Amino acid sequence: MSKLTATATCTAHSAVVEKTGEVVARALLAQRVAWLAGLARDLTVDLVAARWNAADLDALACGAGPDGRVLPSKGWMAMRRLGWGVTLVPGVHVCDRVVRCAQEQAARTLRLALHRRAVVAAIVASWPANPRARTDAEWQALRALLPDGVTAAQVRNRTRQIAAYLGEHDVFPADLTDLEQPPNVAAQIVLAAADRQLVTLERTDSHNARLRVRLPLVESPACGRDWAWHVLPVALPPTVAPEAKLCTPTLRVRKGRVRVDLPFQIPIEFAPATGHRVGVGFDWGCNTLLTGVTGHLTGEGRVICDGRPLTYDATGISAKLHRLRAEREQLAAKHRHQESLLAGMTTADSRFAALAAAYQGVGVEHERVCARIRHLNHALAWSAARWALDQAVAAGATVIYVEDLATLEARGRRGAANARLSGQVRGQIVEAIRHLAAKHAIAVVTVPARGTSKYCPRCGDGTSVLKHCPAPDRLAERGWAWAFCPACGLSCDRDWAAAERILARGLLGQHATRTHRATGVRTIHKVVEGNVARARRARRPTRAARRARRTRIDLHPRPAARDRSKNRPTPKRPTRTTKNPANTPVEDHAMTSSRVPDRRTVPAPFLSGSGQRPAGHAPKAGRREPYRTGHVRNSHHRTGFHHAKAAPVLALAKHGSSPKQATPVRVA
Repeated sequence: MSKLTATATCTAHSAVVEKTGEVVARALLAQRVAWLAGLARDLTVDLVAARWNAADLDALACGAGPDGRVLPSKGWMAMRRLGWGVTLVPGVHVCDRVVRCAQEQAARTLRLALHRRAVVAAIVASWPANPRARTDAEWQALRALLPDGVTAAQVRNRTRQIAAYLGEHDVFPADLTDLEQPPNVAAQIVLAAADRQLVTLERTDSHNARLRVRLPLVESPACGRDWAWHVLPVALPPTVAPEAKLCTPTLRVRKGRVRVDLPFQIPIEFAPATGHRVGVGFDWGCNTLLTGVTGHLTGEGRVICDGRPLTYDATGISAKLHRLRAEREQLAAKHRHQESLLAGMTTADSRFAALAAAYQGVGVEHERVCARIRHLNHALAWSAARWALDQAVAAGATVIYVEDLATLEARGRRGAANARLSGQVRGQIVEAIRHLAAKHAIAVVTVPARGTSKYCPRCGDGTSVLKHCPAPDRLAERGWAWAFCPACGLSCDRDWAAAERILARGLLGQHATRTHRATGVRTIHKVVEGNVARARRARRPTRAARRARRTRIDLHPRPAARDRSKNRPTPKRPTRTTKNPANTPVEDHAMTSSRVPDRRTVPAPFLSGSGQRPAGHAPKAGRREPYRTGHVRNSHHRTGFHHAKAAPVLALAKHGSSPKQATPVRVA
């Protein structure tokens, strides 16, 4: 049994002063919290700026204090062990617990800088002959010096930063402090470093909590009387389970409201790294955002899928994101142009005031567009992750396999497809899947992505190269949406074939799963190839067959020998009989399927009066809306988007009901 730590953001709308019973409104509460966060931020900024040098970073990185003892894990205790104190403003009364919170935030900021410092030192020590294209030997030398968990994107960004510094100063940066200025510090109060003299937190019921914290009554408190205890009722979101343990929160002010970042811990079962039989594999597709398959590993070491692809299509959302990104780039270019114009003007110029107002307006609009992009990316990531986990839970899977993002970089010239895929929120989706899967004790493992879309999953030898074409009836043309194997005749969607290979690499190579000691991320670096078969499910009998089984009527009687010739006309289809008012049987229309057609077969009737014609059949009174198969829009799961198409969440049928011999799909 382990614990899952997560953070929920709550909002405190009001508070009550404990001593006087005064009710503090939202605006006044936000002002007092902002005063407390500002006091802590000023102390943190001074401490970080004073210790932003190579000698102090070396002292923090060595992990031992001046007395030789190991530095504590708590940041504020490590700062005091090193003797790094803060200088209080004369005339301002700040208790020691607020100083602790400032030292804790400073320690976290400096410890994060140590990681960036190690990356910069490794890149400078193994500087390549051509920074834009490292050789394999140069990459190996760099990987040997880099700390664990550094991605290729981080290496590329830091290389560009160092190259820009080298071009400006003609010398490599000696340390991170030469390359960067002291990092910015957020205006927040980290109450995790405080004790009961500054904050207390208790849970009143399953949906509410009571936060008690000391806040200043003025911006610059001069004595202890300028501080008072405030009681903040906090409504817990549904993501916080009743059995969750609440931890000390962090307070900040966002858009005039008090935000409470509340960490909590949930006891969960341990997800094993090996021993999986049923799993789900997902591919970052070219056609859709996510494409997955469900399959199981047999006792003979063979992977069999159920023959049903799982797709999450976010084309409409991606189009909106591309439009917002283009708008953001235009606003940024306009903002830089106005900034250069203002730099060449003086305040006495008659155009300065109008241009300054326009410059400020463009900056505000740019921040608004950036906020919309961040919000949409966050919503899309959690929607896709929730859908992926629902598919795994419904199938009874114990593991989810995804492509390793570190091995998914595009090579060569970046085209439109690569640019589109690179703009997606893959990292956020993977983190969201890991968070949600941990609650259900489902392991999330990454597998190598190289070659998953290139080779055939049915052959399984890693040598049968797929032929990519636009459609199954256009095999002679070049494309990327469809995959065809000349060796075995496989013909299916390219992302579907890639998802099957990802699932096979995971289930067959699960013995090579490695778990990162610090982050807990599980990865398979060894590629194990194997063929994937599709066991077709038994087709559901038609309505006529079910009725015949119930009434014991033979739908296809074997004709007599004298009736086997085609001299007799073909009998009519069974018809349904109804009764008229005279109680006389009358033949009705022939029995047909009640499935809604995928597209309209007859024009919809035009309604009387003004208005447009409805897009579809006219609804009939007293008839329930029939079930429609295929891609649905927010019907079987809560995606959060009305224009996102995803496969319905269905339970995995027993593999015992499938045919014993798995039959590969051939070209029709």
